[in-house]
Amino acid sequence: MMTAGVAALSKAERAEVVASIRAFDAFTPENDPHREHDFGAVEVGGVRCFWKIDAYDRDLRFGSPDPTDPAATVRVLTIMLAEEY
Repeated sequence: MMTAGVAALSKAERAEVVASIRAFDAFTPENDPHREHDFGAVEVGGVRCFWKIDAYDRDLRFGSPDPTDPAATVRVLTIMLAEEY
């Protein structure tokens, strides 16, 4: 998923943002204290974006009853401009 601000970026900018998120591995105790690897920030061409992963139930209506169970969970990645957070 992406927010309206990310959707308004050029196709090339969006591709760069997605590539940066795919390559992201800069997790530290300061930015990932629970070691869940479900949130991060990237900057591409002066545009700062956040990304987050949420765990929903199979119907995408509520939080997953057990995020550790792939049979009960759908994960959704959302990409947003920092100012949209």
